[in-house]
Formats: sequence, structure tokens, C-alpha cells
Amino acid sequence: MNPEIKEYNSRQNPDDKKICDELAVIIDHELQEAESKVWHAHPVWFLDGNPIVGYSRQKAGLRLMFWSGADFGEESLKVSGGKFKDASIFFNDVSEINTNDLKNWLKKSREIQWDYKNIVKRKGQLEKLK
Repeated sequence: MNPEIKEYNSRQNPDDKKICDELAVIIDHELQEAESKVWHAHPVWFLDGNPIVGYSRQKAGLRLMFWSGADFGEESLKVSGGKFKDASIFFNDVSEINTNDLKNWLKKSREIQWDYKNIVKRKGQLEKLK
């Protein structure tokens, strides 16, 4: 596990730390080619410099967010808004993590990507990759 992410996880309350550790282990295993780091104060995984998945503590729980998740066609992932293509799920206990669903979403995150890496250069316009 990336040392920055391990440090982030260790600063969470005990229940959130369990969730963070479980998510990080699964994401690292399923996206072995991804670069991971703490970005904008929370753990994020990137493929070719494009943010794919990350998690952060929010009021509703620990939020797992997929940058292009709106196009995954997954009912469990809630789409936040219309301008961007992100979708999220919240966890409040490690037992809520469905490993098979998570692995499926991570597979889709590799196959379905919007170009967030160049969003500033394109003045806020997203383009689909692949």
C-alpha cells in the first residue's frame, strides 16, 4: 500500500480505518497498474494520469467515488450531478463492502473513462476515452 495512503487510513477513526484499509487492498490488487497517491487530501488511483477511483470521509460515511462511474450502469452507485460523470457509494461499516461489486466496478473503471486529466485544458469539457 502506498505509504501516504496508509498514513491517511491510520488517521481515520477505527471503523473508517477498517473500511479504508479494505478498499485500498482491493483497489491495489485489482488496479495493479494504477498510480496511487493522496490527491486533494484523499486517496486516489490514476491510470495514465487520469483519476479513476478514490475515497474520502464525508458526513454520510466513507465515500467511494468513481470519476466515470455514471456510465457504469450500476444502481448501487449514485450519480452526483450532471456536469461530471462521477458516481459514489457510501460505507459506514466494513461489512457493507461487497467485494464482487467492487471488483466489477474497478473492471469497469478501467474500460469506461472520461478524460479528467485534461479537463482544465479543455475548459471544463469532458471527452470520453477509449
